[in-house]
Order: sequence, then structure tokens, then C-alpha cells
Amino acid sequence: MTREPLVLIPPMLCDARVFGPLTAGLSPQHPICIMPTTGAERIEEMASRILDWAPPKFALLGLSMGGTVALEVIRRAPARVTRIALMDCTSQAETPEAAAAREPLIVAARAGRFADVVTQEMPAGCLADGPRRKAVLELLATMARAIGPVAYVAQARAMQRRKDQSATLRQIKVPTLVLCGAEDTIWPVRRHAFMAEMVPYARMEVIAGAGHLPPLEQPQQTVELVRAFMQQPATQR
Repeated sequence: MTREPLVLIPPMLCDARVFGPLTAGLSPQHPICIMPTTGAERIEEMASRILDWAPPKFALLGLSMGGTVALEVIRRAPARVTRIALMDCTSQAETPEAAAAREPLIVAARAGRFADVVTQEMPAGCLADGPRRKAVLELLATMARAIGPVAYVAQARAMQRRKDQSATLRQIKVPTLVLCGAEDTIWPVRRHAFMAEMVPYARMEVIAGAGHLPPLEQPQQTVELVRAFMQQPATQR
């Protein structure tokens, strides 16, 4: 039996470690590809690179900024995506106010205050309060240092320039999972409900005890939900 490849797209300031529990839990059943979101200042560039590197057909999961990239991937190549999971992300374009608010962070990153920028981009409050929060924040800081300020600035520019993907949501014809942490303060549950309503027959799951990064905050429940999703028939509607 052919094992369906799964492409994972990480959030801003994160690398493959953000998907550690998913990789460990799903790799026995599926080939896992983790695609970086560094080195490009536009979501479109990131999507093009993923399509160059990805298998001919693949399942797709994007987390936060990775979800924005995932939507651009399926918009460009719907026939190559067998199913899509959108996790703690948004389909909407950046508002002028949010775009303007990124400018001081970009200036701070370039001026050597990158640690402060990381704290503001991923504040403790975006994660659920609980025993895992401290460890997750420490891992976030480690990943952000590995990504570095130059790559961060490019990612911030990409998010500023992102397009609205509402039309893309309406055109998705493959199994779709919209998943979010119940306590995510960056992209709250209501935004995910909006996305799920836009996709015909999408399934929505809310993970209790998780905020913006469910794979790290509630790894077992996240793995179980994604595994069940991957076991659904990958039939086009």
C-alpha cells in the first residue's frame, strides 16, 4: 500500500522542532517532509519553493504562517494536494493596522534587539497556561535564535504582504481539517470557525488546554486528531 506523504509547514520563527511530536507520531505511517519558510519575503515565493521540492502528490499541514503558505500552495496546485490541515492560522490578509505594527519589530530586529522581538511575536499569553508553557517558550526562543533576525524580517514582510485567501477556501475539494487551540490569542477560535464554514464539508477541531502551538502544548491529542484525519479516504469532491 502506498503511504501518503505529509508536508508540514512551520510557523514564523520556528523550525522542524515545532513538529517534533507530529513527526514522531506519524512517521511510522507516512513519509514526512518539513518545508522551511525562510529565505523569502513573499508567501508566493515560499509556496513556489515548496511545490518545487514536494512529492508529486501530498497531504499538507500548515501551522500559523505555515497555514497561510499552505493555502497559497493549494491555490496554485490543487491537483497535487490530497488533503489539507490548517492549524492556528488565518485566511485573511493583514490589516493596515497590523502591518504598521510590524514595522517597529522589524526595526528592533535589525537594531540588535531580536530577543525582545521574539517575546512580542510569541508572547507567553498566546500559549495555554499550564505545566508545558515554560518548556514551550524556551524551545520557541531556541528555534528563533536558530532562525535569526534576517530570516525573521523576511517572514514579517511576507505576512505584511499576504493576500486574502477566502476564494481559495471556497474552492478546496479535498478533505480539510481546521484545528486550533482553545486558548489561542493570536488567531482565536472564531477565525477558525469562519474558515471551516468557507470550505465545503470541512471538519473543525478545538483542542482544550492548548493555545497557539497545539503540537507542543497538547502533543498526544494533536497527533491523534491528525492521524485520524490522515486515515480518512482522500477522495476529491
